[in-house]
Amino acid sequence: MSDVTRRIARWQIKCTPERTKATLDSIREDMRARYEAATVALSAMETEVKQTLNAQGVNTINYVPYLSFARQLFKLSHKKNISGESLAIEAKVLADKWAARSLDPDVLAAIRFENFSIDEPKP
Repeated sequence: MSDVTRRIARWQIKCTPERTKATLDSIREDMRARYEAATVALSAMETEVKQTLNAQGVNTINYVPYLSFARQLFKLSHKKNISGESLAIEAKVLADKWAARSLDPDVLAAIRFENFSIDEPKP
């Protein structure tokens, strides 16, 4: 292991506010475009989930926890390294967690299938 003082000195040299700003300035437009796309997709998903909740007869006062479940599914389903049966198992774990918090399992299943096209995992 190298000398701690030397490590700190090297870090201070390469991590200056000017250098950090230059790096962020060079990637800002790409960051903005990706954030905008994610926000639009998230907003569209929430609107679709609200329609599913309405069709299931859920009172609007109870939308918040169901939307939290949907946001977690959204995040899970947009990971690049998970799909298929693994995604179905993870979605089941999330549904079980929210069912334990007194949400209706049938409504959670409707959100999972209708809005995210995630099937029930195989036994």
